[in-house]
Amino acid sequence: MQGKQKTKRYAAMKRMISLKDQRIKETDRAKAKEKKKKDPSQLKEREVTKYPSCLFFQYNTQLGPPYHILVDTNFINFSIKAKLDIVQSMMDCLYAKCIPYITDCVMAEIEKLGMKYRVALRIAKDPRFERLPCTHKGTYADDCLVQRVTQHKCYILATVDRDLKRRVRKIPGVPIMYISNHRYNIERMPDDYGAPRF
Repeated sequence: MQGKQKTKRYAAMKRMISLKDQRIKETDRAKAKEKKKKDPSQLKEREVTKYPSCLFFQYNTQLGPPYHILVDTNFINFSIKAKLDIVQSMMDCLYAKCIPYITDCVMAEIEKLGMKYRVALRIAKDPRFERLPCTHKGTYADDCLVQRVTQHKCYILATVDRDLKRRVRKIPGVPIMYISNHRYNIERMPDDYGAPRF
């Protein structure tokens, strides 16, 4: 009979002495952490999330004509598919003047899509669209839009992206514009808080 072959154990580690072991010199030994005694008379600090003064419960008082609408990349692409003029359709939806805003991140995202989406790029460079400069690192548009909407409650977010919609729904007082049945619809506008959510 042949001798048994030794197989190497998967993810086997060498055993190491812990730094608190008695066999290590006192100078090299890890020092035990000293526990701070809690003063019972000291005031307890608690961090409470600050809500902006523009919100009256879920009602956002900063929203009003002219509406400021943050536009996402896929919103422009789906508008082209549905053959909708963005500014005109926004006005038809809200019955007021609308100013579409495009951040640098969204612009960069459209430029990365290449020649196939050159119509979207031409629409995004329309003079009616306001440009918002980005100061953060990276060009991930979703995080940028969520951050802007959280900081400034004056925007309506126009998107078709499900994940982004889900993230924005958690932020109070931010309406969402989306496309359905070849027209723009709005979700969570101050006038219809009692209405069912789509």
